[in-house]
Amino acid sequence: MTFEELKARDHQYVMQTYGRFDVAIDHGEGSTLYGLEGQEYTDFASGIGVASLGYGHPAWVKAVTEQASKLAHTSNLFYTEPYVNLAEKLCTRTGMASVFFANGGGEANEGIIKLARKYSYDKYGMGRSTIITLHNSFHGRTITTLQATGQDVFHQYFFPFTEGFRYAEANDLESVKAQAGDDVCAVFLELIQGEGGVLPMDQQFVQDLAAYCAENDYLLLVDEVQTGVGRTGSLFCFQQYGILPDACTFAKGIAGGLPMAGVICNEKCRNVLSPGTHATTFGGNPIAANAACTVLDVLDDDMMQTINEKGAYLRESIAAFDSEYVDCVRGMGLMVGIVLKDGVDRSTLVKKCYEQNLLVLTAGPKTIRLLPPLVITKEEMDKGLAVLKNVLA
Repeated sequence: MTFEELKARDHQYVMQTYGRFDVAIDHGEGSTLYGLEGQEYTDFASGIGVASLGYGHPAWVKAVTEQASKLAHTSNLFYTEPYVNLAEKLCTRTGMASVFFANGGGEANEGIIKLARKYSYDKYGMGRSTIITLHNSFHGRTITTLQATGQDVFHQYFFPFTEGFRYAEANDLESVKAQAGDDVCAVFLELIQGEGGVLPMDQQFVQDLAAYCAENDYLLLVDEVQTGVGRTGSLFCFQQYGILPDACTFAKGIAGGLPMAGVICNEKCRNVLSPGTHATTFGGNPIAANAACTVLDVLDDDMMQTINEKGAYLRESIAAFDSEYVDCVRGMGLMVGIVLKDGVDRSTLVKKCYEQNLLVLTAGPKTIRLLPPLVITKEEMDKGLAVLKNVLA
């Protein structure tokens, strides 16, 4: 099939909810993707942070194929070994207590919202269900997570939205306190606002917020859909902030390319979601769970150090470009934001990257976002950096 034929069939049969670039991907190897006609793309996007081990990783392929030939799905009415192994690995490496498995980030964030409200209901009864989130946040595309998202641009079309959210300024504890009250059950935040522009939270703010939540018995909830699973140089980003949240969500890179997500909580919250209060048909799917176990095995402590070194190399290299377009470079690990100066036409720069066979992402109003596979090599990084240097020159 030619690209034009593929594109025509997409437009005929698929809801046009995405503004796709003129790129069609056929297969991948390592951190390189290949088009239908043999085009070679350096991947600084990894499926929006999903392909954590890149493409065709031997251990990942083995885990998926062996489990697929053994058991693809049963249901959560029965026990299976892969999801139990995965839950143990997650809890052991984070200090958390228990896990609920889901399929995508929006679903995981729905689950953590339900957990917070039920925790409060069980302990305090009705009337304590409001959740404080931050301006410029992004938590998903469901009706509830759209309202949890602290950006007005998402609060349209789909009325009525779920009630029970108020918004505070990031890195401003007094703003959080101003939104607090007897009706609040939790504070929910991203430690790096990914879709908002790759904006890391201030360490002192996060630690003070954790203490404030503990004093008031507000659950501290962390959205690690994009920042988790090694992306920022530790298994979860909260581990670099010196806190243990009451619960956090994960998704994207956990299964290396298969749909998987979840909520992981501490001891205080481990029994909040009891039988019948929350469920999902495909959560903990054996193939996805076995793949995720392999992802976590690859992402050991040595790998985390490598991720931090790669991220520093990318940020320092880009910051050294002689570019009139770049305002600053920020991020953690292999989550990098190139912030452009006011008035720069970002869409043209991104289009030029694609034309020169480099796949990148955007975030916020003026940021080019880089989320390469965590296994990317220096050679692959240098190929991408050469394109970025040329485009940003």
